[in-house]
Amino acid sequence: MRRFLTLLVIMALLAICVSLLFYPNPIMPVAISSRNGKVSDQGLIAAPWDSYRYNVDLMARVIQSEAWAEPYVGKVAIGAVIMNRLESPNFPKTIPGVIFEPDAFESVSNGLIWLWYPSADAYRATQDALSGWDPTGGALYYFNPSKPVSWWIWTRPIITQIGNHVFSR
Repeated sequence: MRRFLTLLVIMALLAICVSLLFYPNPIMPVAISSRNGKVSDQGLIAAPWDSYRYNVDLMARVIQSEAWAEPYVGKVAIGAVIMNRLESPNFPKTIPGVIFEPDAFESVSNGLIWLWYPSADAYRATQDALSGWDPTGGALYYFNPSKPVSWWIWTRPIITQIGNHVFSR
C-alpha cells in the first residue's frame, strides 16, 4: 500500500510538472468570474490563476475527472454547476475559488484532477458551460447516488438526473 501511495504522489507531481511545461502561464489577461461576462474585481491584468486559459484548463480537468464516463450533456452539467456556484453569493467568485474550495469536488480532494489530461469533449463541455448552457436548471450541487455520500446532500431539493449524477439546489 505504501508503494502504491508513493507511486500515486510521484505520478501527481509528474502530471503537474508536465502541465506547467506545456501550459505555462498564458498571456491573455482575461478573468472570467461569471456567465454574465463580468470581469473579476482584481483589476485588468489578471493574476495567473485568473487567466482565461487557466480557467478553461482547470474546468476541463474537473469535468474530465468528475464525469469521464458520463454522456456529453453530463459533462456540460458539471461545468454548469461550477458556473452556477460563481453566481451564487454562497460560493467564491472565481473559477479556481469554486474548484479549490475544500471538499467541493472529489477529484480535487483525491488528486485525480492532476492525473487525467482533459479530452476534447471535456474542453468542448467547458466552452459550452462558459457560454451559458445549463442542462441542470440552476443546480449548485451534484452527486452519484450509487456512491457513499453525506446525508446532507439528500436534504437539498433535487432538480434532475443526468447520467449517473443527481443535480440539486
